Order: sequence, then structure tokens, then C-alpha cells
Amino acid sequence: MTLKDKVLAQRLYLILGLLFITSLVVSNLIFKKFFYYYPFDFSIFGVKLFEISVGILPYPITFLITDLISEIYGKKKADEVVIGGIFASFFAMGIIYVANVAPATNWSPVSDNLFSTVFGSTAIAVLASMLAYLFAQFVDIQIYHFWKKLTQGKHLWLRNNCSTFLSQFIDTATVLLLLCIFGEIDWNLFGGLLLAGFLFKVIIAALDTPFLYLGVYYFRKRFKLDINEEIELD
Repeated sequence: MTLKDKVLAQRLYLILGLLFITSLVVSNLIFKKFFYYYPFDFSIFGVKLFEISVGILPYPITFLITDLISEIYGKKKADEVVIGGIFASFFAMGIIYVANVAPATNWSPVSDNLFSTVFGSTAIAVLASMLAYLFAQFVDIQIYHFWKKLTQGKHLWLRNNCSTFLSQFIDTATVLLLLCIFGEIDWNLFGGLLLAGFLFKVIIAALDTPFLYLGVYYFRKRFKLDINEEIELD
């Protein structure tokens, strides 16, 4: 690989990492708003099937990016991005805590009460999300590389969906369990929110498969990579 190609590969890895961290942090900031997407009117366990938090919208992007990084740059680089996302989320939580403590002026467009309503209990939610996210992302990466090794780099759709489906279930179940334990969500909503959140993530994961193929195709063509070959960054 030429020096020019190495510089480009490093920049693309940086861009993917930034998109990953942005998606993760934003999902933790906007999670308190819930919406109802109704392709059909159906409820289960007292919760409408697609009555979910807007925080779930950018979250599947993180799994698409880690799968792409895993495929092109390898497991080590995917793990680095995951760890970076954890630090970024806790750093954002610290900033929000300081901002919440700082008193608002009498002319501030956003009052103390309004700011606290939106961000006040973010610490508990972020803690729950981070524990779930850490577990799910590492499971996703491990399963992805298990199938990659087993299939010798073939059947990209299989490892993408198998790893994402299981890790998304773990993530959804863990974060809801912790939020119920901390009293943020009533236990009677657990089953419905678990099913609604998981099904939504499964649908998005299935829909993002063509985008993974497109990304892998670009990298392999641009850097002349063989199947199962990875880019090694210094």
C-alpha cells in the first residue's frame, strides 16, 4: 500500500470513528422523547409495538460502523472505537452535570427546571446505556469475527446480521432491565418495550445490510483488498 493510500485509510477510519461517537452520544442525549411509528395498530404487554425512544434512531448506525471497521480494519480497531465511544459518553455526561448545576439567569431562554427535566436524570440513563452498550458491542464484534473466521471472509450478510441481531437483543434487554431497577421505567412496560425496541433494531439491522456491502465494496476496490484481507494501520 502506498503512503497516499495509508493516509486515506487513516482518514476514513477517523471519519467512521467520529460518526460512531456522534451517533452514540446523541442517542444518549435525546432518549427521553418517545414516539409512535404505526405501520399498524398493534399492542403487546401494554405497549404499542413501535412505541419507542427517539434515542434508538441513531443507535443502529453504531453497529453498522463497527461491522464495517471490523471487516476492513480488523477487531483491534473496532474495539478501539468502542472504547472511545465509552469515554466520549461519560465526558458528555460530565459536561451535562456541570451545566445542570450552573444556575440559569432570569432571562435565560432555558430555565433550570426545563433543563433538569430534559437532562436531569441523564446520568442514570447513560450509566444503564453504557453498561448495556459495552456488553453488546463487544459481543457484536466477537460474534462478527467468529463468523468471519468460520466462513473464511465469505457470506458478509450472515455475520453482519447474526452478530447484530444477538447484540441488539442483549443491548435492549440490559438497558431496560437497568432502567427498571433504577426506577426510571415501570416494570409492567418491560416486556412491551423489549419486544418493540428489539424488533425495530432488527428491521433497521436488516435494512442496513446493503449499506455494509456498499461500504465493503468501496474499500476493497479502492485499496485493492482480497476477501478476508484487512488494512493494517500503524
